[in-house]
Amino acid sequence: RCFPQRWISSSERPAMRIHTLVAALLVLLLPTHDVAAEELVLIVNRDSGISALSREQASHLFLGRVKMLPSGARANVVEVEPLRASFYRRLLGRDIAEINAYWARLQFSGRTQPPLRVADSAAAISRVAQDPDAIAFVDLVPDDPRARVVLRLGP
Repeated sequence: RCFPQRWISSSERPAMRIHTLVAALLVLLLPTHDVAAEELVLIVNRDSGISALSREQASHLFLGRVKMLPSGARANVVEVEPLRASFYRRLLGRDIAEINAYWARLQFSGRTQPPLRVADSAAAISRVAQDPDAIAFVDLVPDDPRARVVLRLGP
């Protein structure tokens, strides 16, 4: 029980139970802010010289542990804001709150800055197409011939 019996009169108890039940049901029915894409793909610029990445390589890049692409160029990591939670859950099995806390610690210590964030997959594809050192995750395979899929993360 949340409240001692003496604080709530017997006539208020059933109403309180109903309110608690309704509140619990509303929480379960509210949509989450996570976008559940069918598949997420990691993309790089076609001229980057990278044909594939492992999950481990991708996790090191997106957590800032590795700053260089396998080609030797400095990585410009790009995140799509609405896909972040789904991406990190699929890649690392981590909740977005854990990822945010991780980056907050790194920023506070002055060790590194988090990836650039863009509004949608189209902006990420455009960024990768323009920057040979960029890597991003998107929820659709790009139509742009300048971008190449290097890792697929299924549902």
